[in-house]
Amino acid sequence: MSLAGSRAQDGRAQDVSPVRGRPRSEAVERSIIEGVMKLLEDGVPLAELSMERVARTAGVGKATIYRRWRGKEELFVDVLRAAEPPDPVLPGTSVREDLVVLLEAVRRRGLANRSSAILHNVFAQMKSSPRIWDAYHANVVTPRRLVLADVLRRGQDTGELRADVDLDVIGDLVLGPMLVRTVMRPDSPLPEGLAEVMVDTVLEGLRPSAS
Repeated sequence: MSLAGSRAQDGRAQDVSPVRGRPRSEAVERSIIEGVMKLLEDGVPLAELSMERVARTAGVGKATIYRRWRGKEELFVDVLRAAEPPDPVLPGTSVREDLVVLLEAVRRRGLANRSSAILHNVFAQMKSSPRIWDAYHANVVTPRRLVLADVLRRGQDTGELRADVDLDVIGDLVLGPMLVRTVMRPDSPLPEGLAEVMVDTVLEGLRPSAS
């Protein structure tokens, strides 16, 4: 999905977000999410996780779950959010600092995926569950790409980045190397400071030339 096209899909992301008809109870929601995590830890495949089974494990009624999530796809997206490191708050001081923070978050997610049996197994199974995969992309991946696009657009507006390079290309150049390490090369090292090295290396070729 392109960075430019992500904004158009952001509206669709809203369509699959959970619908909650009553005031939220964090304790109840946490017990439901932990119930799903327990089932996954016990080795129950995603395809066999019914709302009835989740309700029994969490000790709540099935209607309680449906008041908070419209279906299994939205519930699993929130389970993944709970298992992953939280999205970072950007300092907003410079494009470089924002990009370092964003890449560091990807590095930490890569480490979490390697150390968490839940994340590793669920991501592997999601690829054979298109509805869950699409819900995850709409609610998690697309918003993150929009944040990256906004940072890069600001960098072009302030003159920190070349204006003659397409935002999609810049986004792939910045994010691609970390994704290769975390997704395509799961045995590659993810040391501290890697985000800074990658950002600085890419920015060398993206800075406007001195006139």
